[in-house]
Amino acid sequence: MTIFEHPLIQHKISILRDKNTGTNEFRKLVEEIAMLEGFEALGDLPLQDVEIETPIEKCMTPMISGRKLAIVPILRAGLGMVPGVLALVPSAKVGHIGMYRDEESHIPHEYYCKLPNPIDERIIVVTDPMLATGGSAVDAITQIKEHGGKKIKFMCIIAAPEGVQKLHEAHPDVQIYVGHLDRELNENAYICPGLGDAGDRIFGTK
Repeated sequence: MTIFEHPLIQHKISILRDKNTGTNEFRKLVEEIAMLEGFEALGDLPLQDVEIETPIEKCMTPMISGRKLAIVPILRAGLGMVPGVLALVPSAKVGHIGMYRDEESHIPHEYYCKLPNPIDERIIVVTDPMLATGGSAVDAITQIKEHGGKKIKFMCIIAAPEGVQKLHEAHPDVQIYVGHLDRELNENAYICPGLGDAGDRIFGTK
């Protein structure tokens, strides 16, 4: 697991937490944090030398090799992180996985899955601002693997220790990137101190 300690990421997460931060600012901050995290998380993308011609001469120079990146947000809050990663890799394909959490049992249920093809040849970045119980992340990644996905990274903004442990135990091969590791889950499975419901705050719903 990688926990980002960059001052800009920590500063922006602190503004996210503030209950007085409005929808427009919240949405922009989520995009900015995703871009900062993505810059680090994609530091191991494979490169290959290709020949180009500069205004001066021909040369061999490195470019990202193989199939392009796939970004797979867990709906709906994960959508808020997609523009930040796309700003780094505009050619990336975007899939979607829809999960909702049962209010009583807190168990996640899938209702939608659409992935770029061929998914098995791509590096896949799964996004969700919150890693709480870990149930949605575990199930989403299980679905991706069942569709053939192999090289998977999970990127979130804040996480609870319980969610990190569950995700790591279920998918030890998945690289986990966390903006801030929070204290715990409360009895309603919300992250403490957290930032409330990320989906509601990104999209301005209640």
